[in-house]
Amino acid sequence: MDADNLNVIVGEGTCGIAAGSKEVIDAFRKYDPEINIRTVGCVGMCHQEVITEINDNNGNRFLYGQVTKQVVPKIIRYHMGEGNLPKDHLIFSPEEQSSDKWQYLGNQTRIALRNVGLMDPASISDYQQRDGYKAIKKVIEDMTPEQVIGEVEASHLRGRGGAGFPTHLKWNFARQSEGDIKYLICNGDEGDPGAFMDRSLLEGDPHNIIEGMLIAAYAIGSSMGYAYIRAEYPLAVKNFGKAIADAHEQNILGKNILGSDFSFDIKIKEGAGAFVCGEETALIASIEGERGMPRFKPPFPAIKGLFGKPTIINNVETLANLPWIISNGGAAYAAYGTEDSKGTKVFALAGAIKKGGLVEVPMGTKIRDVLESIGGGSSSGKPLKAVQLGGPSGGCIPEKLFDTTIEYAAINATGAIMGSGGMIVMDETTCMVDLARYFLSFTQQESCGKCTFCRIGTLRMKELLTKICDGNAVMGDLDALDELTEQIKKASLCGLGQTAPNPVATTLKYFRNEYEAHIKDKRCPAAVCKSLITHTIIPDTCTGCSLCDIQCPVDAITGQKKVKGSYSIDQAKCINCGMCFEVCNSKAIVVE
Repeated sequence: MDADNLNVIVGEGTCGIAAGSKEVIDAFRKYDPEINIRTVGCVGMCHQEVITEINDNNGNRFLYGQVTKQVVPKIIRYHMGEGNLPKDHLIFSPEEQSSDKWQYLGNQTRIALRNVGLMDPASISDYQQRDGYKAIKKVIEDMTPEQVIGEVEASHLRGRGGAGFPTHLKWNFARQSEGDIKYLICNGDEGDPGAFMDRSLLEGDPHNIIEGMLIAAYAIGSSMGYAYIRAEYPLAVKNFGKAIADAHEQNILGKNILGSDFSFDIKIKEGAGAFVCGEETALIASIEGERGMPRFKPPFPAIKGLFGKPTIINNVETLANLPWIISNGGAAYAAYGTEDSKGTKVFALAGAIKKGGLVEVPMGTKIRDVLESIGGGSSSGKPLKAVQLGGPSGGCIPEKLFDTTIEYAAINATGAIMGSGGMIVMDETTCMVDLARYFLSFTQQESCGKCTFCRIGTLRMKELLTKICDGNAVMGDLDALDELTEQIKKASLCGLGQTAPNPVATTLKYFRNEYEAHIKDKRCPAAVCKSLITHTIIPDTCTGCSLCDIQCPVDAITGQKKVKGSYSIDQAKCINCGMCFEVCNSKAIVVE
């Protein structure tokens, strides 16, 4: 078989590009300039990037992971009948359909992510071949706005941006509001550390989001929409912009869509990276050209929003579900999940997890199943300790509660929130006090400064956490943290301030012993806080390789090269940076 008879598909989402997809594509073309290459978005297996799919003339499909330019010739030679199957990189093949690697996708139920990684996001025809834009055609030709809202009500779809407000209720408010113009906004301002669900959807399936916006706009009577996308997502902005242009060419956007009386258009507004602009009223202010600061509610945006007009703001994932719901029926979507929480939810797995990436599972799935059955457990081999769910606004759920089901009420009962779906996983090497300080630092920096309790209260909490990490705190400081938590929650205007103390509150609740160890024993149980740890070299184990001496940035290590047990650390000079520990091959350095 000639190489140019192979169909090659390479993942070119942001994670794929970062892993070297451009080099992989160049390697294929260098081998054979006539080879057929297509690109797709990220399928969600970020831990396997660069992902490459080979389709041969016999209809066989082979999926490879962690492909580099060095692996490309091996793949081509095998498919030309000249070499062995590169099994170390194989994810899926006609013979290997139940491998551990493939189970990452096999254990998911993909509705919002159904197209991502399976089509070229820059091709409107690819989307249409996967039944794209059939849902909006059905809506325009066969349904009234009230029927569309009724179908969404039957689906029990709740907002996937964090609050979980019933989508149909929000739409009804705007539908019934008086106004000569109504606005629809797609909220793609994904600011949580470790979250990348919206980015992958906007990059990998932009037409699906446009179709979702069209359905929502038809339902509420909107003629103008904005896609608010972070400027830090250049590929998402590029792909979404091209999708808008292509939809215009086919009269799917613009005046009299598909020959009907329905008109709707979309503009992209690039956000400047302010976390607070994820809040509805702050986002509206940003689009209006003002500083992104929240305002009092009521009036709610559905009554008086963008430019004083009725406005609906839906999260990217919420919109991604709508075409499927219209095509398959609200009852079909409600068949997934639980009584409290219907449908599926997308999560981004990051941190100390073996298989990081995007996961979509039915509501009601246990957290443990997501982390272990799909995520593969700890990446370090050490026991999992906790998961931060909901980002900086969320909370820390300990391992003993991993059997909690993914439902709004069940997650809220732990002190965390569902949020937009970020899951940051931690093993035993994580200091929970230091983790809480990290999230407090983030929210304190991102505070717009409008509310005193948010602006100053989060700063005071950060200072107290720093005291604890430095070993300078007293037990009364824990009472001060508890008091500040309650005050900031009650006195802050928007969700950023109201939820900012959550990481502290949940770590105090479930890991109070770590706080007390820092204060009473002047000890960091996870050996993370630099002021409370020491690095020492065990003479009997030291081989004299000198790597620690070479890497030490402050010349705190002395010894004689190739002389066993000769190296030692001057504690007066040591800054506990951990470089020596990282490079020691003989495990002669201990951290206590």
